Amino acid sequence: MSVPLYQAKAEMFRTLGHPVRIRVLELLQDGPKPVRDLLAEIDVEASNLSQQLAVLRRAGIVTSFRDGALVMYALSTTDVADLLAAGRRILGAVLTDRDGLLVQLRAQKR
Repeated sequence: MSVPLYQAKAEMFRTLGHPVRIRVLELLQDGPKPVRDLLAEIDVEASNLSQQLAVLRRAGIVTSFRDGALVMYALSTTDVADLLAAGRRILGAVLTDRDGLLVQLRAQKR
């Protein structure tokens, strides 16, 4: 029995629901990077980064390959970068709406 599409989507968003994973994806938007470069940019232990990369790899969101002695990671598709951009736009719209509501709230006397 196959998983309903909405359930698969929910699982994908759960996978994205971790700050370290989001940061990894942001860093990989510019192209493949070795683990050591990711570690230099993200303030986590190597074991934690390794766990988060494994989650992203199992979900098919990133791929890994060897380049000599280096393990490189890359986005599995440019659609991941598009999704991150959409998230930024949505967040910007939501925050803008909240700022507008705050202004309205402060303008009201009661």
